[in-house]
Amino acid sequence: MDPVSELFVATGNEHKMVELRRLFPGIALRLPRELGESGRFEETGETYLDNALGKALHLYRGLGRPALADDSGLEVPALGGEPGVYSSRYGAVAGRKLADADRNALLLEKARELEDRRCRFVCCMVVVLTEVRFLVVQETCEGLLAAGPRGEGGFGYDPIVWLPERGVTVAELSDPEKDEVSHRGRAARRLLALLAAGRARG
Repeated sequence: MDPVSELFVATGNEHKMVELRRLFPGIALRLPRELGESGRFEETGETYLDNALGKALHLYRGLGRPALADDSGLEVPALGGEPGVYSSRYGAVAGRKLADADRNALLLEKARELEDRRCRFVCCMVVVLTEVRFLVVQETCEGLLAAGPRGEGGFGYDPIVWLPERGVTVAELSDPEKDEVSHRGRAARRLLALLAAGRARG
């Protein structure tokens, strides 16, 4: 397999793009708009894999270049896995998404009486190399729902996910600390290992 030096990323989330660029050193990550593509894809899948693979294949077909996509979310088992694959759209009305802080407040209110506050971040990450060759990984980051938001770092649900072993929320971690333990960081390291193994085999 030829070395992958460049990946087009199926996202419009600038926060996520900053994270991904940290997580893929040595690989140039580019946005589809640089080649005149929107990369837009309607996430209607029932699983993270459905959405991640769908986005990556859609982008690959539009550009003819290797593409990277991820789909991620927060799951609360005691709430039946909510918000899950709908994490970014949780609480949306008529297609209008809530701000991160409002979405976090909604989830904490739903979980207010829960005794079991276990939760997990899930990230499915896909690299499409050709129409029929792609790499898929899925990773998690386990935690507890915090009583309230804490921390200024990260984005999304980071301020309300408490990591007991660290004594902080994800939003209170430094960037290197977050990359070490996060679902996206773990998934990226596995993908990089698979890409490196492919290069070694030729």
